[in-house]
Amino acid sequence: MQGKMNITEEVRKFVENECKKPESKYGNEPYLCHFLPVASYSKILAKKFGADEEIVEIVAWLHDIGSIVYGRENHHITSAEIAEKKLRELGYPEEKIKIVKKCILNHRGSVNNKRESKEEQIIADADSMSNFENVSGIFKAAFVYENLGQIEAKHETRKKLENCYNKLSEEAKKIIKPKYEAAMLLLE
Repeated sequence: MQGKMNITEEVRKFVENECKKPESKYGNEPYLCHFLPVASYSKILAKKFGADEEIVEIVAWLHDIGSIVYGRENHHITSAEIAEKKLRELGYPEEKIKIVKKCILNHRGSVNNKRESKEEQIIADADSMSNFENVSGIFKAAFVYENLGQIEAKHETRKKLENCYNKLSEEAKKIIKPKYEAAMLLLE
């Protein structure tokens, strides 16, 4: 048990430190507003589905680290590379590193890779579910990064949340449904 706590805690600290670096484009917000909710939902879903909780939590922390370090483009690929390097440094078993990388490579909703394991589906679900914890972040992206006006931003935010919800597993939908319904009501 102690080993598990150490590796997941080391990975969590690594991600937090990367987010806090002055050169981080997004600052610490992704850590607080995205990584934390993804980790939380991942642990809930891992328990429900009987998945490998250690792997799921490690992936939750590392799934988007490529966007923090290099930017959003192909971040599933850069995240997998960073994860592999970091986990090797920490002495994590090679067979588990392969699983972590596969989960990271298949987590993006916009990249239609086939998810073959519970762990892969859990990360994809948790990643999408985190959007319902951070609706203000979706608006920020629309205003700041996409330069949209209020009406367009509202429409795009609703569309993104609908897409996120529709891609979830049935179990994840049950968990997030109250937040989804509230968002849809507010974004009518």
